[in-house]
Amino acid sequence: MKSRTLILSVALFLTLATNGAFFKHVLEVYPWTLHTAPMIISLGVVLMGAIVILLTLFSSRYLLKPFLITVLLLSSLVTYFMNSYDIIVDTHMIENILQTNIHESSDLLSIKQVLYFLILGVIPSIVVYRVKIAKTTFKSTVIESLQNILVALGVMAILIFSFSKFYTSFFREHKPLRYYTNPTFYLYTIGQYVHQSFSHKMSGLQQLGMDAKVNDSTHRKLVVLVVGEAVRWDHFSLNGYTRETNPLLKKEDIINFTEFTSCGTETAVSVPCMFSSLGRADYDKDVAEHTENVLDVLKHAGTNILWRDNNSDSKGVALRVAYEDYKLPANNTVCEDGECRDEGMLVGLQEYINAHPKGNIVIVLHQMGNHGPAYYKRYPKEYEKFTPVCQTNQLEQCSQAEITNAYDNTILYTDTFISKVIGMLKQNDETFATAMFYLSDHGESLGENGLYLHGFPYNIAPEAQKHVPAVMWFGKNYTINKTLLRERSKTSYSQDFLFHTMLGLSDVNTSVYKPELDIVHGIH
Repeated sequence: MKSRTLILSVALFLTLATNGAFFKHVLEVYPWTLHTAPMIISLGVVLMGAIVILLTLFSSRYLLKPFLITVLLLSSLVTYFMNSYDIIVDTHMIENILQTNIHESSDLLSIKQVLYFLILGVIPSIVVYRVKIAKTTFKSTVIESLQNILVALGVMAILIFSFSKFYTSFFREHKPLRYYTNPTFYLYTIGQYVHQSFSHKMSGLQQLGMDAKVNDSTHRKLVVLVVGEAVRWDHFSLNGYTRETNPLLKKEDIINFTEFTSCGTETAVSVPCMFSSLGRADYDKDVAEHTENVLDVLKHAGTNILWRDNNSDSKGVALRVAYEDYKLPANNTVCEDGECRDEGMLVGLQEYINAHPKGNIVIVLHQMGNHGPAYYKRYPKEYEKFTPVCQTNQLEQCSQAEITNAYDNTILYTDTFISKVIGMLKQNDETFATAMFYLSDHGESLGENGLYLHGFPYNIAPEAQKHVPAVMWFGKNYTINKTLLRERSKTSYSQDFLFHTMLGLSDVNTSVYKPELDIVHGIH
């Protein structure tokens, strides 16, 4: 078989078999009618032309088959996740994939995913592997490749100009539709990610707040920051949700923030962003990795820092402070059926506090929280208040009510966890000025408009993935005007405020501190 024939065959297969999500979203914007049908069909031909050009760039006799097989295998997996969860593979999603551990991957594995991989990936790859490509000279290969590209470009140009009004609308007004093209968009994204990874803007580590000092106060500070996982604001009963998901927190003297937004829609972005001084508008992964964060500044001030993690990891935030992995049964004594519970992070915490008789203490507890899609695994059985629940990681097999029930049960367990954190702080009220700040890293989609989980590009992500719950609590020796803080709690805040608020809560003064970004400035 000529390489041209093989390329056209694979391109046609990819266009028809792996772009269901793309055409589904196209039809939502441009419903199928006698008028739009030719334009939508032309869109498929244009997409196939783009795939032909892309595959032709790797049409060397020895490179073509390995490249086609790789694309087929990857495209089968991308198709599964786009069809099942409506995700988009952008640079942030690639970052998520690379930082996903085995435990998280196992939550996503399903028979349906294996079938997608076999039918759309493995079987076509075997066919490609067994095809014998006709031998040609280097000159003939180059000429044939140029012909492929020119013909594809010509067909694409004719169609685009023939339906110019349609394509003007498509490219200008509906840019997100292109994010679903398979494999063109994810291959473009991989190239973009590789370029970003190797074109480092910085090297070494830029220090921050070397002049940081703790202000004089009567009591040492003991501050616990709880970083939640995938919790959406509108499923906290504290925020008016009709279900009682916060039965314990409502009994505490808390300050509940109703308008808090995340820095990203995935942990790999939100966590390093919220601890950095950059803010969402200026956040850059490379700059953040090479610049100290708020934990470093607190450490410069002599604060004792401990990070306990029951999630994937700290995403680089805790590299220079004490870090303990609580996904491991060796550390976490509260584990069952391979799932280590968040409350296990509280075991032995008092011993750590007692072992540090000098200086302020800041403890970060990174929850597993509402990590999906296996929400039913995230809480002990006694918290299964809302039933029936979705008991599979294939959310498309469950009703939205079953998904929501499992998700809300997990919030019920988080309510208990946060309440236990407050209980531990109350035990230290005599010797410390205690405080707790709970903030989820991002939200979650539960099937609204066909969207599941999180990680959607921020500019087009639904509010459910960006609007997060936030709660503060203060002990009896922590001097703060709660009346004023409750008034402020109705103000719009973002995770840009965390860096400076943590400095404020810890009474740390430094040249990098910005009082206008400190939620508690001037009231304690």
